[in-house]
Amino acid sequence: MWQPPKWPEPHPAVIVSHPDRAARKDDLEVVLCSTKRAGREPQANEIILDEADGLDWPTICKCDLIYAVPRTELKRRKGRVTNPQQSQLIQTIIVSHYWPAVLGGTFI
Repeated sequence: MWQPPKWPEPHPAVIVSHPDRAARKDDLEVVLCSTKRAGREPQANEIILDEADGLDWPTICKCDLIYAVPRTELKRRKGRVTNPQQSQLIQTIIVSHYWPAVLGGTFI
């Protein structure tokens, strides 16, 4: 859980930093999820994580913005993203950022 500055409440946050970085650095990269139950299908830049991943209910996570967060601001671990969802999370982050080299394109 992480409460972004000026937001009224903490949100589920998925750590997307490499495990080596997560083990030794003070700043970690996260994507944020909604605090509300998913009431719609995810858009192209989103995935849904659920109870199997440690959340309380199906939750939309936005993969088009990665935040750098001080480790000390991350509170209360809720779970771990399942292996199938990890693959979907990674693919959604790549597509959401339109990283052409990964997608077979070229850099401008």
